[in-house]
Amino acid sequence: MKKIAVSGFVIVVFVLYAIFNPRSQNVQSVVPEATGKTNNSQSVQVKASKTPSTSPTYKDGTYTGKSFDAFYGNIQIKAVISSGKITDVQFLQYPNDQPESVEINTAAMPALKQEAIQKQSTNVDAVSRATDSTAAFKKSLASALAQAH
Repeated sequence: MKKIAVSGFVIVVFVLYAIFNPRSQNVQSVVPEATGKTNNSQSVQVKASKTPSTSPTYKDGTYTGKSFDAFYGNIQIKAVISSGKITDVQFLQYPNDQPESVEINTAAMPALKQEAIQKQSTNVDAVSRATDSTAAFKKSLASALAQAH
């Protein structure tokens, strides 16, 4: 009787782990139906599906995004795509007429550029003190990448 309880407990723990583990999103578990038998021939099968590449492939070229308001000025970027990937992001416009804007954007622009290239998307984290610039950057990059699809 203890073997069944332990086996049932192990199955429950495994299923809960599979449900709540963030890395197990593509895991399907198949639990055999309860038959009332007490043998150990029942097993849990786990099938991992292939994870499709999350990195989109873009058409090679240079794409200019639309200009978006970043509160103290506009941000507009140009995305360079080579071999289907973002290889460079250039700032064509950014708020630079006030000392504080220059300070904030000078610090934010390299971080935004690096993260966009690393993540190959607009899904970049907001830069501290540059919330409006980050939002405008994401919108401009999105409009450029839309042309590259």
